[in-house]
Amino acid sequence: MIEDENLRVCPKCGSKNLIWKQDEGEIVCQDCGYVFSSEIIDTGPEWRAFDAEQKERRARGGSPLSILKPNKGLVTEIDQYNKDARGSKIPVKYQQELQRTRKWHRRANIANAFEKNLATALEELDRLVSNLNLPRSVAEEAAHKYRIAAKKQLIRGRLIESVVAAIVYLVCRQANIPKTLDDIAKATRSSKKDIGRAYRFIKRALSEKVPLSDPLNYISRYASQLNLSEKVAEEAKKIILEAKEKGVLSGRGPTGIAAAALYIAAARLGEKKTQKEVAEIAGITEVTIRNRYRELKEQLNIEDISD
Repeated sequence: MIEDENLRVCPKCGSKNLIWKQDEGEIVCQDCGYVFSSEIIDTGPEWRAFDAEQKERRARGGSPLSILKPNKGLVTEIDQYNKDARGSKIPVKYQQELQRTRKWHRRANIANAFEKNLATALEELDRLVSNLNLPRSVAEEAAHKYRIAAKKQLIRGRLIESVVAAIVYLVCRQANIPKTLDDIAKATRSSKKDIGRAYRFIKRALSEKVPLSDPLNYISRYASQLNLSEKVAEEAKKIILEAKEKGVLSGRGPTGIAAAALYIAAARLGEKKTQKEVAEIAGITEVTIRNRYRELKEQLNIEDISD
């Protein structure tokens, strides 16, 4: 934007069709091409960056906004290191006073019940995502959905831990990340029943579309946990694709299908695992493995390989 009124009109042709080139400190007339300058002050940074990472590292305007923080990173925080501006240790007699200041500073940043709820939820979200080794993108999407749910007052009357876990499960399903309700429940203090109930409610209330779980998403994970080769994993995927074509998977749990396909593929390629071993990794019962194995064997004409 050109602030000086005298620089808004081309001195040669009188045109107002001008462009300001900040890097060169010039104003150029788009009609006649005349270039003129007037010691324009460059309000941008005095450094250059050649990619987004370098730009973020060189910027000195504070940390970037983050949806994973209750205040999105806009509020100053007092760190826990008990050191002064020179990096020297603060004397012990002043540390207690600093701790009190830190406590009241945190309280001052939480103005109402909504912000307190959000702070607790985001802290639980950070812990859960870390325990499950989920990518930052999942945490950010879960934080976004939680904020929407909280603003619509969908959290009222429900445990924060259950709602956070349910939203993380929802985001994992949408991103095709192979995490089951059992996996989520093991990483949180809520029960599988409570998480499932909260998941169904949030999904319906927010009108979220969730794709059906695909057994293929679980193959690599289970194969790795069972120390099976890549060939076995690929063979299991072929079995699942064939089963899909014949409609065998309809109404069946994805973990059971994936486990049975791996059980069959491992036996075919000489890396046989027992039904008990596969069932423990998949978090299902041996009965489920046997039922899925029997169905695949009958529909796909697979040779009997049972224990």
